[in-house]
Amino acid sequence: MVEHTNPSGSGLGRSLAELRQEYSQGGLSEEQAGDDPLALFQRWFEEALAAGLPEPNAMVLATAAPDGKPSARMVLLKGFDERGLTFFTSYQSRKARELSANPQAALVFPWHPLERQVRVEGIVELTSAEESDEYFRTRPLGSRLGAWASEQSAVIPDRTYLERLHAEWMARYPDGNIPRPPHWGGYRLVPFVFEFWQGRPNRLHDRIQFSRSRVGAPWQRCRLAP
Repeated sequence: MVEHTNPSGSGLGRSLAELRQEYSQGGLSEEQAGDDPLALFQRWFEEALAAGLPEPNAMVLATAAPDGKPSARMVLLKGFDERGLTFFTSYQSRKARELSANPQAALVFPWHPLERQVRVEGIVELTSAEESDEYFRTRPLGSRLGAWASEQSAVIPDRTYLERLHAEWMARYPDGNIPRPPHWGGYRLVPFVFEFWQGRPNRLHDRIQFSRSRVGAPWQRCRLAP
C-alpha cells in the first residue's frame, strides 16, 4: 500500500520522485522521419496496432474556451487521411461548445509501451453530414441509443436517470433502425503541426517536428531539443 505523505518527506512523495524509466527501444532520425508527417504517423500507428497496444487510437483532445481556459479529455480517432484526423462526439458537449467558439485544438497520442508520443495541432472543422451518418451506422446498437440518451456534459440527477432514458430510446426504436441524432457527429482536425517524440537514454529524446503555414503548403521539418 502506498502511503500518502508530504512530497518532501517519505511515502508517496518520495515514491513519485523516484519513479523514472530509462528509454532505450529506438531512435528517430531525420532520414527515418522522412518528409511526409502523415506517412510517418501511419507507420507509427500501424506499429502501435501490431504491438497490441490497448486502444492505440485513444488520444487526448485539448481545447480552450474564448477566455483561454483549457480543458482536455480522451477521445477516439476514427479516421485519418490527407484532410486530417477525425473523431465523433456530441455537439452538445463542453468540447463542442469550446470548438464552436475557438476552433483550434491539439491532440496527443501516448504510446507509452513503444516509448513514443505524437502531438498534433491544428484547426477543427465539422465533417459532412454524410460522413457522420456513415460512421453512426457502424456503431453498436447500444452506442447509437446512447447518443440519443445522453445530453453530454449536462448535469444529471443519478445513474438511474441515464439508464431510464436509454431504455426509453430502446423502446422507441425496437427494430434497431436508429437515425443519427442532429446533435451528434464528426469533427476533423486539419493539422498544421505534427511532433513525433521517441524516448532515448539520458532524457536526450528525439523530437522531430513538421509544420506548415496553410493547407497545401509544403511541410517544414526540424529537430527540437528534448
